[in-house]
Amino acid sequence: MTDLLPEGARRVAATLADRGHPHEVVLLPVTGRTAADAAAALGVQLGQIAKSIVFRRRGDDAAVLVVTSGDRRVDVALVSALAGDVGRADADFVKAATGFSIGGVSPVGHTSPPVVLLDRDLFRFEEIWAAAGHPHAVFPLSPAELRLLTGAPVVDVVEAGSQ
Repeated sequence: MTDLLPEGARRVAATLADRGHPHEVVLLPVTGRTAADAAAALGVQLGQIAKSIVFRRRGDDAAVLVVTSGDRRVDVALVSALAGDVGRADADFVKAATGFSIGGVSPVGHTSPPVVLLDRDLFRFEEIWAAAGHPHAVFPLSPAELRLLTGAPVVDVVEAGSQ
């Protein structure tokens, strides 16, 4: 079945299989480019969408991936305090740094490993859904499984007003 997936989603599916993740990549009939689109397509709460936001670290051009709940906004100052001074990343940088286009950035399966931070608010849910390398591809997991798959620290990086 993975042969039918788009290239980025195949890379994510292979990474998940290599790491023993029990769930497969799912293709949505509509785009999951935004957290709201994905939540509506899956019939889950907006917060259950593990939103991937890529920043560009100014000191060395490293990609910094923040994974947070779809109903939260990331505080750039908090990310900078944890990972070094960061700024917005444009679509070309995201694609070059991760191998994924905006709207399909997965927390795993990158062409070059980014710095990854997981927001603590994801742990409000038993099940979350993450992008799987393509705007129509997602996969389910628990926040604890996401932590194991990425090896990333769990931190507080959301704006106070978005909680």
